[in-house]
Amino acid sequence: MIPCPQTMAALHARCFTAPPPWSAAAFAGLQTSPGTFAIGDESGFVMGRALAGEAEVLTLATAPEARRKGLARSLMQRFHDTARANGAETAFLEVAVTNTPAIQLYLSLGYTQVGHRRGYFTQPQGPAVDALVMSKPLLVQT
Repeated sequence: MIPCPQTMAALHARCFTAPPPWSAAAFAGLQTSPGTFAIGDESGFVMGRALAGEAEVLTLATAPEARRKGLARSLMQRFHDTARANGAETAFLEVAVTNTPAIQLYLSLGYTQVGHRRGYFTQPQGPAVDALVMSKPLLVQT
């Protein structure tokens, strides 16, 4: 099931303050971009894009009551499968340095840090938050 922009925006608002949550209009606009896809439902979703051999996790959100139950891991595995099916050989993402649970998840899924962006996530109040750039090869090992 593909979550609608309103559902994604409502869940995103429950999950994020820094970086600020995205609006339904932002999600709707992204869904029309080439290579962009969303997987999930009202409990959690991942939105990504796969183009030119690379995939990018745009955002991942899980409802607070659905956390620590394997949902985010399952969504990310489905993201990897969809990205591979669309020709991606490598996946990338940015994650706030303050988001320890997400960093731990990504590390456990085989992502490694490949960069650091200072002040990447802006906030309405307070200082901008740095991001780690992480990458994972998607080629299936034989």
